[in-house]
Amino acid sequence: MSVPPLPEVPEDIAPAPEAAAIKQPRAARLLPRPKLGGLVPWVIAILIALVVVAAAGGLALRNLADNARADLAAAVTVQVIEPNPDLRSQRGAATVKVLQGLDLVRAVRLVPEGELAALLEPWLGAGATSGDVPIPVLVDVELTRNASPAEIAAIETALAARIPGARVDAQSDWLKPVYRALSALQWLALGLIALVALATAAAVWLASRNALAQHRETVEIIHLLGGTDSQITRIFLATVLREAAFGAVVGTALGLGAVWVLGQQFAALDSGMAGGGALMTADWVAIAAVPLAGVLLALATARMTIALALRDML
Repeated sequence: MSVPPLPEVPEDIAPAPEAAAIKQPRAARLLPRPKLGGLVPWVIAILIALVVVAAAGGLALRNLADNARADLAAAVTVQVIEPNPDLRSQRGAATVKVLQGLDLVRAVRLVPEGELAALLEPWLGAGATSGDVPIPVLVDVELTRNASPAEIAAIETALAARIPGARVDAQSDWLKPVYRALSALQWLALGLIALVALATAAAVWLASRNALAQHRETVEIIHLLGGTDSQITRIFLATVLREAAFGAVVGTALGLGAVWVLGQQFAALDSGMAGGGALMTADWVAIAAVPLAGVLLALATARMTIALALRDML
């Protein structure tokens, strides 16, 4: 038994291409809400937490180095080696008098011998106070401004003419190895942030491709019904935004908790140098931008991944 042919629809009542195109709400109903994967939001949370800790650490190290430079840039130390204890006090007084007569000097402090002995006792033991080991004269000098190497050399020349054995050391020079170490740690933190950003992009890329592959047949049906790539992309991006935002919020909370715990540990040291690494308002603004940057990175990666995958389907 033959089946009669279907009647042809006249062209004047055929649906126009614009009307035949599937609408966004209908496309969303046809395509079940995709999921990136149960672990992807938690992976993003861990990565965001690492970035928050690395960013806070890098900013704290930068503040620490800047404050140390500012405190020591306009300070020098004068050391006078004098084995004779009878002449030692005279040399110290003469050193203070010469320094006070220089225009570049703002304040002078002769460090007492008892204070020097207390500083040396952990290394020298009882020899620091026995008199067997000669303790040099030490004078802390605060300058009116940052001195150039030529000006420090001029101070040393003025002292050498009156006090034999006087030596001038710029206090900032003592911490140059520390500055280099702090700079290396800052670059390490920046490198960690870059690696974590790449890991985040890779995780979103893999999850987006897997989610699209799971709904490949439904996506092809939506294409046949007139759905556009932009409609499909928006459906997937809504899922990426939701799960990335969840991961960013959780990761930020974990990261800030770790930063708070570390801050309490360093505050317990009661060290002036450690206190110089406190985070400022601008630093907290930069840290607050980390989760937003993570979400934007996830959205950009997902959009590019889905667009390339949809192009391969056609």
